[in-house]
Amino acid sequence: MVKLTKIYTRTGDSGTTGLGSGERVGKSSIRVEAYGGVDETNAAVGVAILYAEGAMKGLLESIQHDLFDVGADLCMPIKEGEDAGMVLRVTQGQVDRLEEGIDVWNKDLGSLTSFVLPGGTALSCHLHVARTVCRRAERDVAGLIEVEGERTNGLVMVYLNRLSDLLFVLRRAGNVGGKGDVLWVAGKNRD
Repeated sequence: MVKLTKIYTRTGDSGTTGLGSGERVGKSSIRVEAYGGVDETNAAVGVAILYAEGAMKGLLESIQHDLFDVGADLCMPIKEGEDAGMVLRVTQGQVDRLEEGIDVWNKDLGSLTSFVLPGGTALSCHLHVARTVCRRAERDVAGLIEVEGERTNGLVMVYLNRLSDLLFVLRRAGNVGGKGDVLWVAGKNRD
């Protein structure tokens, strides 16, 4: 159980931070950047929840818990000989749940004939922002895997990839079932 009694520790004043393993790294490290992007994704999802209702709200709230799991996974580099189950890691089941959500929410949406621009309802716009922030976090994790692949759970990347897809589908669903989508018109403003 997490128990926070003191909010400031002064240990980060020199530009370093502690990972879950106790290892100290620079605040600009690629690992810190990766889980920072996940934290930003969670904040963006939180704003979208303000506009969501019913099943979509419940799904987004459950995703917020998953995103804390993702951050916990990233802040604990994999150690050789790590005892499975002793460290919180993202699982295939969490990815499967996102895929199920994509299928459920996408089944009643019409096909797209163009790319979708941010616009429409407030819910849709906030989900679009959450999706783009998630894509950035995904790119950060991709960079981390390039550098520390053996110390990083690859399912984190898969989870973020599916999450950004789900957020795209949810943003269409939140835009009057896709009827309020603002479609890109190529070259609309060219001379």
